[in-house]
Amino acid sequence: MQLFIRSVQMMQNLGWSKTDRRASGSSILTGLWGCCMSFMIGLGLLSFVPSAAAQSNTINYTNTDLTGRNFAGEDLNGGVFVAAEMREANLQGANLKGAMFTKANLYGANLSETDLTDALIDRVTLYKANLRNANLTGATLTSTVIQETDITNVDFTDALIDRFTVSLLCKVASGTNPTTGADSRESLGCKD
Repeated sequence: MQLFIRSVQMMQNLGWSKTDRRASGSSILTGLWGCCMSFMIGLGLLSFVPSAAAQSNTINYTNTDLTGRNFAGEDLNGGVFVAAEMREANLQGANLKGAMFTKANLYGANLSETDLTDALIDRVTLYKANLRNANLTGATLTSTVIQETDITNVDFTDALIDRFTVSLLCKVASGTNPTTGADSRESLGCKD
C-alpha cells in the first residue's frame, strides 16, 4: 500500500494532480501519463492485495459472478471486487469505503447513495450505471468507462481522475450531494 501512496505522490509532484485542471497538452503525453499511472497503480495493487488477503475479515469477490446480486445497504468497507461480473447488481446505499474495483463489470449497476470514499476504480465498466447521490471523495478512477451513467449529485472532491474523463463528466454533472453538500461540478473542477 505504501508503494501505491508513493506512486500517487510522485505523479502529483510531476504535475498529475487531483486539483490540477489545466489543459492536458498533447494527446501523446496524456496517453503516456495514463500508461504510467496504470503501471504505478498496478504495482500498488500487487503490494496491497497480499496484505488484504491476509486479513480474515476482508470481503473478497475476485473473479466472482455477482450479476443482479442485491447488496443494498450492506457494509462492504474495503471489499475487493477484482474482475467481478456485477452487471445490474444493486449496491444502493452500500458502504464501499476503500473498496477495490479492478477490471470489474458494473454495467447497469445501481450504485446510488453509495459511499465510495477512497475507493480504487480501475479499468471498470460503469456504462449505464446509476451513481446518483454517491460519494466518491478521494477515489481513484482510471481507465474507467463512465458513459450514459447518472452522476447527478455525485461528490468527486479530491478524486484522482484523468483530464479526459473529467471533461466528459463535466458535460453531464449537476446537482449537490445531499450527504456532503458538495456541488458536483465544483468537485470535478468544471469550468462553466
